[in-house]
Amino acid sequence: MVAAYFDCFSGIAGDMILGALFDLGLDLDFFKKELKKLGVSGYEIDVKKIEKNHISACDVYIKTLEEQPFRSFKDIKNLIKKSSLSKDVQGKSIKIFEKIAEAEGKIHNIDVERVHFHEIGAVDSIIDVVGAVIGIRKLGIEKVYSSPLPLGKGFVKCSHGVIPVPAPATVEILRNIPVYQTERKQELVTPTGAAVITSFAEEFGVMPSMRINKIGYGAGKTKSEDYPSLLRVFLGELF
Repeated sequence: MVAAYFDCFSGIAGDMILGALFDLGLDLDFFKKELKKLGVSGYEIDVKKIEKNHISACDVYIKTLEEQPFRSFKDIKNLIKKSSLSKDVQGKSIKIFEKIAEAEGKIHNIDVERVHFHEIGAVDSIIDVVGAVIGIRKLGIEKVYSSPLPLGKGFVKCSHGVIPVPAPATVEILRNIPVYQTERKQELVTPTGAAVITSFAEEFGVMPSMRINKIGYGAGKTKSEDYPSLLRVFLGELF
């Protein structure tokens, strides 16, 4: 059985997940063709090899070419349902977005369907979530496991203003998930990253017994001389 172990030693975010999947062999042309089924335009995807602390990794950058409409969870759900993506990809993607919307709705005391904010409506968030589902399915991954998730501290600016790290929505998503505190004053786990990994991972702990066939590294956007901002994913077979 094909399995993937997400080694989140430096956290997890949507772009890091995509980067690791591309590094594992996800074809960019196939990826773009699948995303076109969403009917969303006004963006470009750039995937390139870079080095983070002397470790080669795939960096994914999504450039917005035109102003995007503000989208609620209801808007995104309808967008995905109307697409020609497979029912499996549609269903999993909607569940991930629902997880984010439920967390945001609770934090801001808003009905889930009416959750309306920048992060979930941004085109890069849509690509991160739907793209992660597309990639995991295309690579034939049947089981997903993850390490416990590291949390940063301090504060970060977002569309809501200055908020504590980890972000309130992230903490809501990570209820009952194994995490640990670090001394790093930066956001290590984003709401998108948290929603994707908690929607796929069956267990959070040590790597299961597996034969490792490939290792993919996805680059994050933070910089540090002490810690490489990378997500490492082991792809192999359980035994």
